[in-house]
Amino acid sequence: MTRPLKIDFVSDVVCPWCVVGLGGLETALETLKAEGVTADIAFQPFELNPQMAPEGENIVEHIGRKYGSTPEQSAANREMIRERAGSVGFDMRMSDDSRIWNTFDAHRLLHWAGEASPERQKALKQALFATHFTDGNNLSDAGVLTRAAEAAGLDRAEAAEVLASGRYAEAVRTTQDLWRARGINSVPAVIVEGKYLISGGQPAAAFEDALRKIAAEAA
Repeated sequence: MTRPLKIDFVSDVVCPWCVVGLGGLETALETLKAEGVTADIAFQPFELNPQMAPEGENIVEHIGRKYGSTPEQSAANREMIRERAGSVGFDMRMSDDSRIWNTFDAHRLLHWAGEASPERQKALKQALFATHFTDGNNLSDAGVLTRAAEAAGLDRAEAAEVLASGRYAEAVRTTQDLWRARGINSVPAVIVEGKYLISGGQPAAAFEDALRKIAAEAA
């Protein structure tokens, strides 16, 4: 490859499979460096629960209502995800008491971070994943979000101003509508070079194989 692959990573910060998928993608890219394959990753917004109230919802109740899962099935699924996340180095601590939150403001901050730099956007994405899945904090709380921004190397005062002002709300809505119009209705969705779709929390080997083939075609 003479240029980086362009990757759009469409996801939500309360999506555990997005954590797994990002870990698999990054592991694959690290392996492919030796073959000259690199990538520029842009994180794109997707709200799994755009109507979620500010107080959120208990995860067991949420999964039961949305997918019909029993508490036992929900617990077994969380354990499977915990193991998969652990395999890519992420500490996933979901429990029966965890909550699902409204993520619109988190996506506004991610849009702002992306304007600063891809590196800052990636750092914020990872900080938000940890804030939710490891620390169990409320992703609709402005103080929680600004602390995550600060942890990602962003200016906390400016992050607070973004949240208070409503900046980037229209941009986030427009971008979400665009990806839905392109047929994206579940996440993570990894779109490479604007035309190749890799769906779900795939393991590193699956990403590696797919990206190797795409890079060869692009070359």
